[in-house]
Amino acid sequence: MQFFRSNTGVEKVSFGQMIETETVMDKTFAEVEPFDLKGRFLEIDNQLTWTFDLHDLDVVYGLGQNIRGMNKRGYVYESFCTDDPNHTPDKKALYGAHNFLVVKGVDTWGMYIDFPGHVSYDVGFNHSDELTVNVKETHFDIYFFRGAITDIITTFRKMIGKSYVPPKWAFGYQQSRWSYEDHDSVMAIADRFDEEDIPCDAIYLDIDYMEDYKDFTISDIRFPNFNNFVQTLKERGFKLIPIIDAGVKIEPGYDVYEQGIEKDYFVNDHEGHPFVAAVWPGKVHFPDFLNAKARMWFGDFYHKMLDMGIEGFWNDMNEPAIFYSEKRLKEAIEFVKQQEGKNLDINTFFKLKDKILNLSNSVKDYKSMYHKLDGQIVNHYDVHNLFGYNMTRSAAEGFKRYNPNKRFFMLTRSSHIGMAKHSGIWTGDNHSWWEHLKLNIQMMPGLNMAGFLYSGADTGGFGGNVSPDLLVRWTQFSVFTPLLRNHSAMGTRRQEPWEVGAQAKIALRNAIRMRYALIPYLYSEFMKANLNATMLFSPIAFAYEDKHSQKVEDQLLFGDSLMLTPIYEQNATGRVVYLPEKMLYWDMSSFEKITDKPFKLFEQGHHYIDMPMDAFGAFLRPNKLMVVTNPQNRVSKIDSCHLTVIGYVENQATYELYDDDGISFDFMNDHISSTRITVTNVQGQYQISVDTNALDLKSLTFYLIDDSGECQVITQNLEQVELRRV
Repeated sequence: MQFFRSNTGVEKVSFGQMIETETVMDKTFAEVEPFDLKGRFLEIDNQLTWTFDLHDLDVVYGLGQNIRGMNKRGYVYESFCTDDPNHTPDKKALYGAHNFLVVKGVDTWGMYIDFPGHVSYDVGFNHSDELTVNVKETHFDIYFFRGAITDIITTFRKMIGKSYVPPKWAFGYQQSRWSYEDHDSVMAIADRFDEEDIPCDAIYLDIDYMEDYKDFTISDIRFPNFNNFVQTLKERGFKLIPIIDAGVKIEPGYDVYEQGIEKDYFVNDHEGHPFVAAVWPGKVHFPDFLNAKARMWFGDFYHKMLDMGIEGFWNDMNEPAIFYSEKRLKEAIEFVKQQEGKNLDINTFFKLKDKILNLSNSVKDYKSMYHKLDGQIVNHYDVHNLFGYNMTRSAAEGFKRYNPNKRFFMLTRSSHIGMAKHSGIWTGDNHSWWEHLKLNIQMMPGLNMAGFLYSGADTGGFGGNVSPDLLVRWTQFSVFTPLLRNHSAMGTRRQEPWEVGAQAKIALRNAIRMRYALIPYLYSEFMKANLNATMLFSPIAFAYEDKHSQKVEDQLLFGDSLMLTPIYEQNATGRVVYLPEKMLYWDMSSFEKITDKPFKLFEQGHHYIDMPMDAFGAFLRPNKLMVVTNPQNRVSKIDSCHLTVIGYVENQATYELYDDDGISFDFMNDHISSTRITVTNVQGQYQISVDTNALDLKSLTFYLIDDSGECQVITQNLEQVELRRV
């Protein structure tokens, strides 16, 4: 055991030599004398368990993508990337492994476990006053952070590096379904969005675009002349986003398979032969993404589709998901045959049932897979959480080789700390359940803590049949998430905006249009959260210390200016909200109604807010501003020359509006547009100053509300205000 401390006050304990495939943390640590270890640790059977005391007032935040509330106390969680679409409260793991948490309370501290295998967290479940962490190894690093909670998060985020930044069009609405199976069905979707005058920037292609579910292939029957098809949609402002899965079909003559065999780039079994599993195409091999040469090889296959005009992908099934393996299937079939003609009692019947149900994603299979890493043979189970991470790293590095200064869209399902630099994530195969809308709300801060800023859920739910009000309410929340994707499964109710009834269609259109109005603010807050290593979504307890704020789990701070209070229960036409201070409510049900001044002040405390199904809104914090624009049907059409500024100004409010070209990485070299807007309220008269380097900014229209609720509308050209071009 070695002890280290950084000059930022972060402490590290290193237990032996661990496998590293990519530097995740900043390694600027100096070895020090043993410091006062927090908690009690015990090593048994090549595993390490660490127990920490929890005070009654302690709240535990983090663990990224996982079930239950923002406060993780009271249950057991696991970090083990898992393909399980049934996100019920009894599950312990989802698709991501995010080993970062913060205990906020009497002694606020944070912890990150840098380990690619199985980790479990008993957060006050077996003993309500203890947090117990179990690592299935004794070779790993653990980092401790101390300070204010926001300082801890910023320190951690700076250590793991800046987050993935997609092209700006990816902040538009995205439509997906398993599956838009051919050219005509995709064109019909695009046509309908334009006919209904509903904004949309991207349409997804699920597995049916492929030839026999083979990666990097196009079905000539379902998608003839694919290059022209892609270009036609791009000219109309629609991007196509095809899926890529982790399994490579075993088929002689298929180039990905043939090259992988020739170069020995697949994961092996214990005998040194390529491991055989099955997913969508049937039997497959898995690329050995921990092998640098294999990553480069697979990443270059994305170039085939980039050459066709594709500008983004989503990686799926990369935990990796396994339907069955040859060995496990053979065992199950033999057992079934043995039961033929027998009178099965309850024990035998359930054993038979388990043999079939447990074929998928078996830990036995994961322990039967082997990687080749720097001359070592490594069991997959020990590095399981890095598989999807490195598949997506493979793609991202392939994009860089293709065009190093262009942002490509990348979304992935399985993830691990550090992967946030390569891709955005969605929260996986959820269901059309109200409980999953609430889970989406409560998951966003934990994802941000782990570095995943570009994230969101399958809006409306992937599995099951969505009700009109659920789709509306979910969309009203997803208006604020960086990823706004409506995605559903084959065989479920269609949930495109026009498929759930006329009343819901109007509400959905208005909500999606409001999303496009919000893009200047959303993009600005996203980029500032990334560049400054801060949160985009936060529990209100991160900013307010009163006792009520510490308990609120269904409201979120969104960026610098807004507090969100979404509806997440069926048939609700309003809800109780808690305001930690006096705030301004903005009814966002229709952007066009802004001229009617849909603003109302509420005092600090609890209030019931009416929100019928076609209405939603947000609270603007005092002395804060936000910038919006007139909505358009594509992000590329948004007018950045004429903007609207909404402010609740008691005395003075300032907002920093960030923008860039939305395409390149030039922002890394400070090639950005920055506008600083300051509004000062002097006895009911507003003084406005603007410092900007945005040469295309022509006018600002202000809706300014003072402490009495009075709203003044001021429309000015920039030459008529105190303006300084910088």
